Amino acid sequence: MFLFLTVVQAIVAAALVGVILMQRSEGGGLGVGGSPSGMMSARGAADLLTRTTTVLAVLFVALSVSLAFLAASEGQPSTIDQSLDRDTSIPTAPAAPADAVPLVGDDPLAAAAAQADASNEEPAADGAVPLDQ
Repeated sequence: MFLFLTVVQAIVAAALVGVILMQRSEGGGLGVGGSPSGMMSARGAADLLTRTTTVLAVLFVALSVSLAFLAASEGQPSTIDQSLDRDTSIPTAPAAPADAVPLVGDDPLAAAAAQADASNEEPAADGAVPLDQ
């Protein structure tokens, strides 16, 4: 039912947009010529488009309220889920950080750092890194 009403709502919305765009901005309707009297005169077309706009707008609002009511009634749970209770236990302290970080694979930067640590060489005063590293 919800899907059907949603499709009808989309069709009504498209028709409403089309009817509104067919109207003249001054309120003159289509402005299409024809017999001076009758349904397709300028005045008759304006009246027809105005009435059609009113009917489609009322139908659009009624469908919107109906869909909101259906969505609210279908979305209500029958029971309250209380499975997400808070954990009241005392948290443990984080693990102490390791002093030495192991080298991983053939990483040239890690190998250069290990070589510099092993030889205890101080870097240059200007912060430059030698090219052989």
